[in-house]
Amino acid sequence: MKHSVGLGRGGTVLSLAVAIAAVVLAALAALSGLGVRWDWWSFRTGLTLFRWTAWGGVAVAAVSLSALIGALLKTRRGIPLAGFGLFVAVAVAAIPWRWQKLAQSVPAIHDISTDTENPPLFEAIKPLRAGSPNPSEYGGDAVALQQRKAYPDITPVFLRLPPSDAFARALSTAESLCWQIAAADPAAGRIEATDQTFWFGFKDDIVIRLTPHDGGVTLDVRSTSRVGRSDVGTNAKRIRAYLKKLQNNN
Repeated sequence: MKHSVGLGRGGTVLSLAVAIAAVVLAALAALSGLGVRWDWWSFRTGLTLFRWTAWGGVAVAAVSLSALIGALLKTRRGIPLAGFGLFVAVAVAAIPWRWQKLAQSVPAIHDISTDTENPPLFEAIKPLRAGSPNPSEYGGDAVALQQRKAYPDITPVFLRLPPSDAFARALSTAESLCWQIAAADPAAGRIEATDQTFWFGFKDDIVIRLTPHDGGVTLDVRSTSRVGRSDVGTNAKRIRAYLKKLQNNN
């Protein structure tokens, strides 16, 4: 009887330990990105911490599964804690795995434009990108070919509006997406802004160009990251969201 009680307590302690370990890993995974956003460490440090929490999640998930099986077959104690630890650990491991699969499904580029032959140019934002690993200059044909293959739907939009109305709609749409507007020049038909990703707080820059002709305006958008070789599809997603909202904003 005493031996059985000891096993029960041991199972509960193990279940509690894996539950605590899973929560700690989840907190570290969250901080890996938030620490970059809050300038606690560099994005490289954040990504390294993110990868290590994924491996930790696999390890804790394995121990949690063992504890859960032991609780189900033997002691019947600690089942909720072991189950909780397994659920959290799997989630911690799954998020980086999903990111990796997404990164493998898109080209390793970080500069997306509706016009790949004559992409809009940055002016006001160029000083803000000083010192950033990624230049503000477009990467040329090598980038354009990869973009056209991966994102054939990202093309210029024609607005059958007077230039002043088209510019006002383009600007209000950018503002509605909470982009930080750096420049808005109606005479030049150019809007420049910065957006920030939710978790890691990566800063991506956007330039919108409006060209009047044929009774309307052709609108081009370019979105490019300041850091990172691949944007994991973020800039393309941003442009799609902007153009969709722009065209629905009648």
